[in-house]
Amino acid sequence: MGSEKAYYITTPIYYVNSSPHIGSTLTTLAADVLARYHKMRGRKVWFLTGTDENAIKVHRAAQERGVPTQQFVDELAAEFQQAWKVMHIEYDDFIRTTEPRHVRVVQEFFRRMRDNGDIYKGIYEGWYCVSDETFFAPSDVGEDKLCPNAECRRPLQWVQEEDYFFRLSAYGDRLLQYIEEHPDWLEPEFRKNEVIAFIKQGLRDQSVTRANPGWGIPVPGEPDKVIYVWFDALINYVSATGWPEDMERYQQLWPAVHLMGKEIFVRFHATLWPAMLMSIGLPVPERIFGHGWWTIGGEKGSKSKGNLPHPVQLAKDIAAWSGADFDIAVDAERYLLIREMQFGLDSEFSEESFRKRYNSDLANDLGNLLNRTLNMVWRYADGRVPEPVERNTDLAALAADIEKGIAEEVYRFRLNGVLEQIWRMVSRLNKYLDEQAPWSLYRNGETGRAQGVLYDVLEGVRLCALWLAPTMPVATARIWQQLGIDTPPVQASWQAESMWGRLQAGSSVQQPQPLFPRITEEALTLKTQKETEMEQSNLITIQDFQKLEIKIAEVKSAEPVPNTSKLLKLTVDIGGEERTLVAGIAETYSPQDVIGRQIVVLTNLQPATIRGVQSQGMLLAAEVDGKAILLTPDKPVPVGSKVR
Repeated sequence: MGSEKAYYITTPIYYVNSSPHIGSTLTTLAADVLARYHKMRGRKVWFLTGTDENAIKVHRAAQERGVPTQQFVDELAAEFQQAWKVMHIEYDDFIRTTEPRHVRVVQEFFRRMRDNGDIYKGIYEGWYCVSDETFFAPSDVGEDKLCPNAECRRPLQWVQEEDYFFRLSAYGDRLLQYIEEHPDWLEPEFRKNEVIAFIKQGLRDQSVTRANPGWGIPVPGEPDKVIYVWFDALINYVSATGWPEDMERYQQLWPAVHLMGKEIFVRFHATLWPAMLMSIGLPVPERIFGHGWWTIGGEKGSKSKGNLPHPVQLAKDIAAWSGADFDIAVDAERYLLIREMQFGLDSEFSEESFRKRYNSDLANDLGNLLNRTLNMVWRYADGRVPEPVERNTDLAALAADIEKGIAEEVYRFRLNGVLEQIWRMVSRLNKYLDEQAPWSLYRNGETGRAQGVLYDVLEGVRLCALWLAPTMPVATARIWQQLGIDTPPVQASWQAESMWGRLQAGSSVQQPQPLFPRITEEALTLKTQKETEMEQSNLITIQDFQKLEIKIAEVKSAEPVPNTSKLLKLTVDIGGEERTLVAGIAETYSPQDVIGRQIVVLTNLQPATIRGVQSQGMLLAAEVDGKAILLTPDKPVPVGSKVR
């Protein structure tokens, strides 16, 4: 990579327990935009993302699907990689925590921290959430014994086992001193204050191992234990640098700039991780930024609720609404995600607001500006860039001021602010075109002035495309092509191309081709009609329904299915006949909760073997926030009664 220190930008590594959504996309997209910006500025850049694959719940999910865990994580990691490819995200490295390079580094971290006395053996006794992979002190847990995380609220397990602990309590003062001496280390400012308050309330030593469930990174010399997933996952940022084998590469990369959502900012990235680095004498991260969440109706959107769209599906929707090419729709989504997120704060997501922003910013402001101007160039200047009469000092000064503004917004990670800066020029060019009215100047014989106006607008659009390139790499390449420039702006030198007046007079431009067709009510109506037709095609007849044999059953006995966290084995009476069912309700109900209950069962379903137990029917339940809720009659009825 050469001797120059690279701009090393990272995302968190994503749990492979669900598909990508616009929350994980936002972080990865922000890192991609920053990486592209710094590359265009001439810096060496290294952009890391990846997947977190050692969680116990991932292992259990694979077991419940009946597939090898490695196969399970391979499939889901590939889904993230494919989604990022479709979204025009170009990372330099994709790290997976099951890779040998990561395992080696995690074990080396552990050895060094144990050797220097910062990791010691003790007895852990307390509450543990399997879903969140998190330990909780008794003081953090309510009488309901449910996970304190509002996104989870699943039953906790009481754990008592011999574990290794990290002496985090010894690092509070060092962390506070570092924060004070490096005021820009943690961003945004109000989140830095949350970190300070968290540390000042007193840090507790952290358990960093678990009993080995058959999956995870073994503790060096003690294969009956595995390293706690959060300890393991944080180290990925160093694993990817080549440390400790390739110190030359490590020194070119480390320290890194970390981006992540606010939920893993305070406790893990701004406290636990830098303390781990201090423990073995490595530099802490260069900077750490925690962005907000997408909210839906004022509440946090989440993968567990399923209310955040998949990024590829959202791009398909934008293409269907507008009629834009798919790659342009992807870039439009990139723009909208960055523009609508107030970085650092939570922001409301709605398809309606995205459609309004698409029409106002992309179809009207930018797209229409380019189309109008190119049409006039073909009408009045034979499709060639007119010769400017004189340098437009006002627009040149505005461009220079925007350039400074972009640099400041990038430094503060305010990527929506970058787009606001660019739209200062877009808005000014639209107003300038209307004020100068080059069509009237041509009619009045003021050809020189008219040509100058058209040149100014084309040059302003060229600069806007340059500045937008990190966010919209494909769409801005199309804009430059229409201006007669073959090199995509994302491959251009920012310093060289940001000077006013670089557009060559006399060069040919292309015929205008609208990049961002407007989203119309007619298009939305047509899309809704098609979706309705598809839904109707899934309708069944009364004869289809009558094939289902659904009965009221009574649970006679219940027990957990071994080595699973979600499954119960039920013996039920369906009316003169007992059946065995395997049901995924253990996270909501204990065996004692269901014995004696009347439930609803589909009884003529083909038997299936689940985790070695033959299930002879299906229990019916509703799903609320990812939890199964049993369907029961509102008063006792004879066992075996049919449901009609």
